[in-house]
Amino acid sequence: MRRKLIRVALFALTLGAAAVRADDGDPPGFVLSGFGTVGAVHSSQRQADFTSNSFKPTGAGFSRNWSPDVDSLLAVQGTANLTPQLSVVLQLISEQNYDNTYRPHVEWANVKYQFTPDFNVRVGRIGLPIFMVNDSRKIGYANPWVRPPLEVYDLVPLTSSDGIDASYRLPIGAATNTFQVTAGRSDTKSPQSGGGGASVKARDMVTLVDTIEQGFVTVRLSYGRGRLTIDVFDPLMDGFRQFGPQGAAIVDKFNVNGRLATFLGVGASYDPGTWFVTGEWGRLTTDSIIGDNSAWYLSGGYRFGKFTPYLTYARTKVDSKSSDPGLDVSGLPPAVAGAALGLNAALNSALGRRTDQDTISLGARWDVMRNVALKLQYDHIRLGADSTGLLGNIQPGFQPGSNLHVISASVDFVF
Repeated sequence: MRRKLIRVALFALTLGAAAVRADDGDPPGFVLSGFGTVGAVHSSQRQADFTSNSFKPTGAGFSRNWSPDVDSLLAVQGTANLTPQLSVVLQLISEQNYDNTYRPHVEWANVKYQFTPDFNVRVGRIGLPIFMVNDSRKIGYANPWVRPPLEVYDLVPLTSSDGIDASYRLPIGAATNTFQVTAGRSDTKSPQSGGGGASVKARDMVTLVDTIEQGFVTVRLSYGRGRLTIDVFDPLMDGFRQFGPQGAAIVDKFNVNGRLATFLGVGASYDPGTWFVTGEWGRLTTDSIIGDNSAWYLSGGYRFGKFTPYLTYARTKVDSKSSDPGLDVSGLPPAVAGAALGLNAALNSALGRRTDQDTISLGARWDVMRNVALKLQYDHIRLGADSTGLLGNIQPGFQPGSNLHVISASVDFVF
């Protein structure tokens, strides 16, 4: 279904572009735009990589002293207005993929019909509306920071959904209330040791979002759910199944495949123009080997003309157990007991990958010219006890619970 939806969007976009080219001058029916980031990041941690999301295989630290892969990307977007009610959008992004390539992928490809000024429906690949920074999540120029706070935004690293959504806007006095519902699915891959990628699937995804805006204030409430399948854990679960009812009980407790995951989020911002303050809280519940996490951040800044310094504090923690007794080996033959102990160790290693960390960020944005912003950001990251935090590509010798310093510089632009 996903390929069919993308083909429909591509076909409709081609028709829109063809119709536009038939006119002379600047056509109002078709807009070609884009955005990008050229960034470099340094991390003081040499036994792991700092990355901008869990789908990136390398980053700053172990792989590179200064890495361009953390934030750099280039995107092109075409929007065709076929009629006053019907429009099509296609967005392509080139960024570091799970396999360390920069092969472009389709981020958005959808058809939108505006039934009334306040009600519309979209079909195709759509941005997943989980967080405050939703449609501009990857557009660095639209955000004050180098990147949205990872503690919150890595709770749900998925950024798009293949399916349908509807949005309805309702004025309530001086406020505007916008309700959005999305239903769809997602297929992606995450880095896997030894090369290749682990399949990450989300099915039966549903999100409900309510956004209230009045003056300088925006409040956003979101709820999402879906059934996850991550095949990287399949060999471990298959191993436990070999131990009969005892192993099956462990699989039932920790298996990811088909397990329901839910997300609840609350965000608010106040931005009168000369300064801003914004914050979000979210909680992801999986009831699986992945665990349950909650996170929040608070950020504020002041605009001195084209110069905007800002300060952010972010925190994430695990709300589930970090260990399990696993299989009881007391009555097993020595050879079998050894295999059971190996499975128990692998289970607890996965459970022990705790993401407890907090970050203090100090940064500044300088709008050097029209549609171009230069940013510099310093992050002091403190990992919780026995935690690897949100770091990736962990190497032997890494010390959980340590601190690290990250320096990021970026040039964000739109066109």
